Amino acid sequence: MKKPRYNQPQSGRRKYALRTLLCLAIGIAGIGNASAQASQDNEAVKSLQKHRQASLQEKLYLHIDRPVYACGDELWFKVYNVDGSLHRPLDMSKVTYVELLDADQKPALQAKVAMKDGAGSGYFQLPSTLQTGSYTVRAYTSWMKNFDPAFYFQQQVTIINTFEQLPKQEAPKAKGYTLQFFPEGGNLVTGIAGRVAFKVTESQNGKGAALTGQVLDQEGNAVAALTPHKYGMGRFSFTPEQGKRYTAKLQLPDGSTMEQALPQVHERGYTLQLADSTDQHLHLAVRSAGRPDEHVYLLGHTRQQVVSSERALLQNGKYVFRVDKATLADGITHFTVFNTAGQPVSERLYFKYPTKELALQVSAPQQYNLRDKVSVELQASSQTPASLSMAVYKLDSLQLQPQGHIASYIWLESDLKGAIESPAYYFSDAGREDRQAMDNLMLTNGWSRFKWENVLEKDVPKHAYLPENHGHLLFGKVTHKSSGQPAPGIMTYLASPGRPIRFYNAQSNADGKLLFELKDFYGNKDLVLQSDFTKDSTYHFELLSPFSTRYTSGPLSPLQLTEARKADITERHMQVQVEHAYYGGYRNRFHTPGIDSTAFYGQPSESYLLDDYKRFKVMEEVMREYVQAVQVRTRGRNFHFMVMNRPYKSIFRQDPMVLLDGVPVFNINKIIAFDPLKVKQLDVIASRFFHGPLSYDGLVSYHTYGGDLAGFELDSRALMQAYEGLQQQREFYAPTYETPEQKSSRLADFRNLLHWAPDITLEPGKEEQVSFYTSDQPGTYLVVVQGLTATGETGYQLLQIKVNGPVAQKH
Repeated sequence: MKKPRYNQPQSGRRKYALRTLLCLAIGIAGIGNASAQASQDNEAVKSLQKHRQASLQEKLYLHIDRPVYACGDELWFKVYNVDGSLHRPLDMSKVTYVELLDADQKPALQAKVAMKDGAGSGYFQLPSTLQTGSYTVRAYTSWMKNFDPAFYFQQQVTIINTFEQLPKQEAPKAKGYTLQFFPEGGNLVTGIAGRVAFKVTESQNGKGAALTGQVLDQEGNAVAALTPHKYGMGRFSFTPEQGKRYTAKLQLPDGSTMEQALPQVHERGYTLQLADSTDQHLHLAVRSAGRPDEHVYLLGHTRQQVVSSERALLQNGKYVFRVDKATLADGITHFTVFNTAGQPVSERLYFKYPTKELALQVSAPQQYNLRDKVSVELQASSQTPASLSMAVYKLDSLQLQPQGHIASYIWLESDLKGAIESPAYYFSDAGREDRQAMDNLMLTNGWSRFKWENVLEKDVPKHAYLPENHGHLLFGKVTHKSSGQPAPGIMTYLASPGRPIRFYNAQSNADGKLLFELKDFYGNKDLVLQSDFTKDSTYHFELLSPFSTRYTSGPLSPLQLTEARKADITERHMQVQVEHAYYGGYRNRFHTPGIDSTAFYGQPSESYLLDDYKRFKVMEEVMREYVQAVQVRTRGRNFHFMVMNRPYKSIFRQDPMVLLDGVPVFNINKIIAFDPLKVKQLDVIASRFFHGPLSYDGLVSYHTYGGDLAGFELDSRALMQAYEGLQQQREFYAPTYETPEQKSSRLADFRNLLHWAPDITLEPGKEEQVSFYTSDQPGTYLVVVQGLTATGETGYQLLQIKVNGPVAQKH
């Protein structure tokens, strides 16, 4: 199925072309010269570089404040956007789309988050209408909608509706298991000894299972043992024989067995085996069977950066490539073997741990009393500034330490297929020593952000969605009312009543599509979309949702809300109710975005505050008596405005653009009939005004007191729709206990989340202190700090603190 394509208006296309080229040029600057000279003419290298230039990859990571919520809580998050190849902060997309999906992949909540310098932050207010269950937080940009939704950021969270009865726990079902095989290099080939990785998982939750078994041939002879090493993953080696079929038999916990056939054994083909036996080099053995000796080509790329390239002649069906580890980039390298015909025939993944990481030091005393001040000291050994986020939440039976973090996501999860169990393990001290576990992961979760057949195509890929380089892009559509067919070439006007005035225009393309760029468009506002109804009167208008409608499949982990957790669930209910009861007035504070509040037309030629003049009851008198730059004329029964063209000391003969709170009014009779006592201010542009592709013979702009059209009746053919713009920045509120009076306050403080700080900047060589106060809840709290430097170094640290004191009474 082909992806939908928007043919944006040509003016919008041209405008975005230059912006996008600059972003793509920055993205490809990291391609190195590690390839051998002979590889420069190789078609695969050239195709890969061309593909990377045309398809710059973005990666998003969200630091979500905690794993479990009650309805009424806020879910806070920090967004990090990095170049998918270099892992450096990427300031390309200015908007991130964040969604909360239920178990049926339906959006429960959606938000548009403003981005600056590759970072942004936002929240979801969790309503009491949500049902208890597992949910998925996912995030993506407009540009990312051009690619597989498997590349979107996704993380599971739990939401408990404490206002309702908890769902009954179903009787435990008999466990089902899934067994998968992954031959190293891609295929089993007759007569070639090779490794086969396997993965045993529980069908209900996808977790690894430590089940053992054997591999048997068709006569029942054991040829290999199945023994998982970690998280249900393991490997075995054997030499498949011609004409034989192989089956694995697992021993299940109940004493029964499970059988699964191995992949087909091929009589002709290639294998690729990797040996990591020295500190300096990797050895990659290419073997072939059933084919004459030929030249093969080994290409290694790390996130589409070419890091290794070599051509060789197979001798007796074998050649061993030696790759210097020092030439490899950090992270996952894909080694692909191409045959003489230039076809990819085998692939293997290898992981190199990052050589440069953000070494965070997070320190604070371990013991505190109720309502004590906590000061956390942050330091880092980096050469560039680091952007960090911090969350401090209570550990209980519902929520434990997070299983992943920014490093595990950026380096592993974002580039591997499927869910990874406990990804943080691979970056722990034990995980770094466990090379077999990491290599098993490379064998079983092998993934590529592209398919070679697409890369090797000669045509440059065409992308349907543009990157939002400057602001939110809103698409619309114009159709004929009678037939529903697209209406091309229709000039439309989009306005948002209020302050500041928002006014845009766009002409529909051949498919009837419209494109508007809504820069600095914050909050919930009404939008009015219309055409000039004095010329066009038979069209239907529609505004299209910017949220992605493509989803990935995958089971969510089942809830385990047993009776043993009932006390913690009750406590969560009290925490939320107390916060809303005592601190509700402080929880809805927002930062005012630093945007230009001037009207889109800038400084007017004339501006009138009507309360400074004699108030007339008829708009015609207002215009005739003291609006100097506008002359009122009548032709037949219709009124017209003629605006002075002051630069040329003449008068325009055509009507100007007339706006009421930013909404165009094309029928001058209607504005003449409007009550002038509802108008606070009148602005006039006494010259030709250029706006997008249009020019107006002057402009007359009326402002009502409330900026809400003051009851003005829009044309029934116009579309008026409530629209949620960029999310306004909400302040995280927590009480302070600096004075004895504050400490002795009788207002209960049952916070589960003690602190949330999404915008911490840590300068090189400097120490940063973050302070907050404990609540009335004793227990163990987890401090989570993570972030990213300007050069792409990731850092993550945990710290536990203990709060002592009597358990607060809950009345």
